[in-house]
Amino acid sequence: MATGTEAAHGPTPGEYIAHHLTHFNGTGGKQAALVDFSLVNYDTLFWAVAMGVLGCFVLWLAARKATSGVPGRFQAAVELLVEMVGDQAKGLIHSAESRKFVAPLGLTVFVWVFLMNAMDFIPVDLIPRIWEGIYGGMGHDPHHAYQRVVATADINATLGMSITVLLICLYYNVKIKGAGGWAHELVSAPFGTSKNPVLAIVLGLVNFAMQIIEFAAKTISHGMRLFGNMFAGELIFMLIALMGAAWTGYNAPSILLFLGHFVAGMAWTLFHILVVVLQAFIFMMLTLVYVGQAHESH
Repeated sequence: MATGTEAAHGPTPGEYIAHHLTHFNGTGGKQAALVDFSLVNYDTLFWAVAMGVLGCFVLWLAARKATSGVPGRFQAAVELLVEMVGDQAKGLIHSAESRKFVAPLGLTVFVWVFLMNAMDFIPVDLIPRIWEGIYGGMGHDPHHAYQRVVATADINATLGMSITVLLICLYYNVKIKGAGGWAHELVSAPFGTSKNPVLAIVLGLVNFAMQIIEFAAKTISHGMRLFGNMFAGELIFMLIALMGAAWTGYNAPSILLFLGHFVAGMAWTLFHILVVVLQAFIFMMLTLVYVGQAHESH
């Protein structure tokens, strides 16, 4: 991102956005690929773990302060959330034994994804500027201090979570139906089988291919949906920030851009509250739906 004239003129809008969309990893910003499975994005890993720890602390604090008397606002809010997730799990998963694990899983997913999404409300330049100071103090070029704080805007994180849900679904497929029962389902659903040996083999191959496509489609769409919404939200916040940075003095264009920056920022923040909560809820619900489907026989 750095250029020889950057100190005097600052980055262009394209350089500004490219800088904020680059992850802190081993490439030093040299690789701008959106999807890179060969490297670890340290910023995504750090903020995902940090939000996970924060979520666990909040739930632990609620459990620690819980009383049998009249609950306070914090306890009432957490109890409402727990009951909501428990009711959804009960409606989708009929095994009481499975719900002992799946209901807490759904609660954890909702809280974790919500907190990661909510990092989008922090001013775009706040944490990157702090990181630039820390990174520069370590003897590095501060212009290469890349830092993305919304972990769910990284497709590696969202696909990692959706693959974990897939592994849980595979586990329950084997646990509930048995290895033989699930293997039979893989080659007999959705088109059934036949007593004719040749037709049975053909249908078995088609059924197996359809099952693999279904698992792949559910997993990819599960992760891509969350990533796409949060990445778009992050990008819009950056574009709004550029409107506020276009100040050139007390003239009509600058004043209009500044007012537009303020109005658009407020409007998008209010709308994004819905997006943050809704995407966490959808990811949790799809997790419960997919695990519930693993309990059903075709």
